[in-house]
Amino acid sequence: MDLASIRNFSIIAHIDHGKSTLADRLLLLTRAIERREFREQVLDDMDLERERGITIKARAVALNYEKGSKRYLLNLIDTPGHVDFSYEVSRSLAASEGAVLLVDAVKGVEAQTVANAALALGNNLRIIPVINKIDLPLARIDEVAEEMVRILGVDKEEIISVSAKTGENVDKVLEAIVERVPPPAASRDKEAPLRALIFDSVYDEYRGVIVYIRLFDGQVKEADEVKIMKAGRIYQVAELGKFTPKPVRVNSLCAGEVGYLIASIKSIEDVRVGDTITLKEAGEVEALPGYEDPLPMVYCGLYPMEAADFENLRSALARLRLNDSSFIYEPEVSEALGFGFRVGFLGLLHMEIVQERLERESSLELVKTAPNVSYEVLTQGDEVRRVESSAKLPETKEIAELREPVIRASMVIPVDSVGALMRLSEERRGKFVSTEYLSASRVVLTYDLPLSEVIYDFYDKLKSATHGYGSMDYEFMGYEKSDLVCLDILVAGNRVDALSSIVHRSVAEKRGRKLVKKLRSQIRRHLFEIPIQAAIGSRIIARETIKPLAKHVTGKCYGGDITRKRKLWARQKAGKKRLKMVGQVEIPQEAFLAVLGASN
Repeated sequence: MDLASIRNFSIIAHIDHGKSTLADRLLLLTRAIERREFREQVLDDMDLERERGITIKARAVALNYEKGSKRYLLNLIDTPGHVDFSYEVSRSLAASEGAVLLVDAVKGVEAQTVANAALALGNNLRIIPVINKIDLPLARIDEVAEEMVRILGVDKEEIISVSAKTGENVDKVLEAIVERVPPPAASRDKEAPLRALIFDSVYDEYRGVIVYIRLFDGQVKEADEVKIMKAGRIYQVAELGKFTPKPVRVNSLCAGEVGYLIASIKSIEDVRVGDTITLKEAGEVEALPGYEDPLPMVYCGLYPMEAADFENLRSALARLRLNDSSFIYEPEVSEALGFGFRVGFLGLLHMEIVQERLERESSLELVKTAPNVSYEVLTQGDEVRRVESSAKLPETKEIAELREPVIRASMVIPVDSVGALMRLSEERRGKFVSTEYLSASRVVLTYDLPLSEVIYDFYDKLKSATHGYGSMDYEFMGYEKSDLVCLDILVAGNRVDALSSIVHRSVAEKRGRKLVKKLRSQIRRHLFEIPIQAAIGSRIIARETIKPLAKHVTGKCYGGDITRKRKLWARQKAGKKRLKMVGQVEIPQEAFLAVLGASN
């Protein structure tokens, strides 16, 4: 098919604005699936996506569309809407020339709508503005259209009002894609050397790595020898195909097309998202720009429940990273939990999804430590270090300054919730930036907030304060100096590394008291006294004590001289002293998990 007949586009929106429903409707209209095969969320093929009702992974599908006597190939990439998966969106947009920007007719423009529109404009994509759910009784079509014009800068005449659920006006979206989205650049043709962008990949136990590619130049055929540029490895193409949405094998892929490539790639390390594939004989070829590496915002430790599963966990992380390159991991050792990995995520939802996918897809049982953020340390020698846990902090005398990550949070909320959100933001050490009224009933409230104050329950409290009508998006602003301290938890004088954390001085005492109380209720009594302490440096700020088990050693004495009892008591005292010196306090897994829950 010639380049002029190809259109590559994505669907972008805030979460729950109807992206998957619109994608379903486009599949039906183009007969990519038959009515008898139809099910809701066709492109959301993970059980986790269907259970949660959200899109986690971008999905590519080739649609054949006829307008008049001309046939078109529409390559659709359905994207997630949650802020934690914005990296998936950026990868999809890099493989597209246009974007359908979807807005809910009831909820209107929300935080992630603005962020995704900015991403699309940054990639120089042609935006097709669409208002969805016009069939709902509370739809505010004219008001939402005005919001889109004012906030997103779109042309009102170009806005298409549809109902993806009923199918009303969805055919106009297909027409707009053909008319407004430009075809792949004319210079990118079959004659140029092959350059294909790897925008995703997945591991198959029998066929190796399946690579998802968008061809920008040239063409590739089965049996061609291709080179993965960064890895420098040569492979022979065993299979090429497209998703329609089922995988369909083809003999070749040409410039402008989207598909998959299988070449018996068994080494997971050879394939990186954003890398370029070219032909072996192509010679010197300039690599495609690829993607910026995402910056993890939240870190936690992942440990196998069974120590023997450590290598299985390592393999599972490597396989999953093929499919989701936005998290990072490195091995670490905890005295409490043994061998595991320190993993960095884009957000809390991303962390939950990765853990669930690891457990389901690899049949692992995992223990997750309390999430935390990364910090910067300025040493006395003017060296800046990045640390993800308190265990990596240098000695106190070496630290000149501690810095914490700060985000700029944009909250789209009802006007009557402004007071509650301002109080919440001030409690979380936020700095007011601006207030912008979208309409008489909705406002954008912007605050600079420490990320550590946001990752636990800020979003839940925002939803509660706005009765479910609020939304939030954020961007990373950098690291700022802050009065941070290392809060250590000591059990019987020994520091428990997995429970120690970096916190702001203003909340350290409260956090410490809460932790030691919870730990005291969870650790069983031993034959010796166990002090549980929270400390900042050498200063103890909270303490709880677990009393020793009492053994009635004089119970066998029936009368006689008191010296007999005194000898038994002295022997017991000496024995307890020895036991305390050599004994180890066991923190059971259940206690550890309970305390991690309390630390949130």
